[in-house]
Amino acid sequence: MNARTRSLSGWAAMLAAVLVCAVGGWSYAQARGDGTLAYAKARDAALADGRSRLARLTSMDGTSAGSVGTGLTAWLAASTGPLHDRLESTRKKDTAELTESGATARGKVTAAALTALDERAGTATLIATVDVAVTPRAGKAGTERKRFEASLARTGDGWKIKALDAIPAGSGG
Repeated sequence: MNARTRSLSGWAAMLAAVLVCAVGGWSYAQARGDGTLAYAKARDAALADGRSRLARLTSMDGTSAGSVGTGLTAWLAASTGPLHDRLESTRKKDTAELTESGATARGKVTAAALTALDERAGTATLIATVDVAVTPRAGKAGTERKRFEASLARTGDGWKIKALDAIPAGSGG
């Protein structure tokens, strides 16, 4: 191999390296600006926030007025729109009823999925199955499996629940 051949092979290797870097940079730029990636991130955020907020809304410590007050504050923080307004307007009555019952409930979302997401409008629909462990003041504790459909709205504090509907067992929807 003479000097000229070595020089040409060096240039060819450098050109190949530059092309690989250029293709890699272009590919990275395409992925970063990809609308699909942004949509996936929005979907994941809505799903995570929806799961967390639903677990809050299905949990309550009714052992004392103070713990009920804390629970209702958590409910308000998890909700927005009409649901938030309704919870706020019934707070005094709810505090009395929940304190009197003395029951404790712990909701755990066991499965959830988004059935709709509109990034522009800032809305989403979540369906979920929740196991709610209920411990009454007197009586036997048990776990109830519930299904919900939640309408979510994007707020400055993430996605919050604006409407919550129970789905009867055995229904098709």
